[in-house]
Amino acid sequence: MLRMVLDYTAFRDDVDFLRFKQAYVGYWWWKTSFYVHVFSAIGALLAGFTQFSGQILRQHRSWHRLIGRLYAYDILVINFPTGMVLAVCANGLLTGRIAFVLLDSLWFTFTLVAVVAVRRGQIARHRQFMVRSYALTFSAITLRTWKLILSHSFHIEPTHLYMMEAWMGFVPNLLVAEWWLRTHHRPWRGASAPKRSREISDSIVFDGALKSLGTASVQATSARVSQRAASAER
Repeated sequence: MLRMVLDYTAFRDDVDFLRFKQAYVGYWWWKTSFYVHVFSAIGALLAGFTQFSGQILRQHRSWHRLIGRLYAYDILVINFPTGMVLAVCANGLLTGRIAFVLLDSLWFTFTLVAVVAVRRGQIARHRQFMVRSYALTFSAITLRTWKLILSHSFHIEPTHLYMMEAWMGFVPNLLVAEWWLRTHHRPWRGASAPKRSREISDSIVFDGALKSLGTASVQATSARVSQRAASAER
């Protein structure tokens, strides 16, 4: 990935992916979107990766927040609009374009939900959607990995290959993210269980207090009745 990005620093129209986009390299809006998207995506990959470091979160919380803001701005302000330009002009005919439009839309949505959640103090929800957001960020890696695997393992026509890798680049990532969230990352259960336990414990204590209070009241009443009876006899 890094090598590919370095190749693009030459700003030539016959490098790697640009060789297959000759119909668009003459348009300044497409070319600008392409270079901005490619170079800023590296920042999102690196920034997002550090957000899952428990050590940074515990010991450098201010860094965690700063890097998180950079990650969010990178996606919401820079990569979403440039990515959409590339998506509607993607290879792979309509199938490939739908895949990339969906990817870009979900990427924006998951990241935005994560930002809104943390601003509202919903930390568990924030973490869940950050996992989903980064799963889509990581599609920059998995898409190219699948391309290498498929192109070296099978003889597939380039257009069909692009259709396949467009979907395989991010759908498996989301499936893995959802599996991980459901099996390994359930902070809401850990947060609700103690609360429920406290509620049960408090209920037991409260019921016990009521019973003790009732018993004491009955005993006090009995004592007063006994005293009055004794006084009457005298």
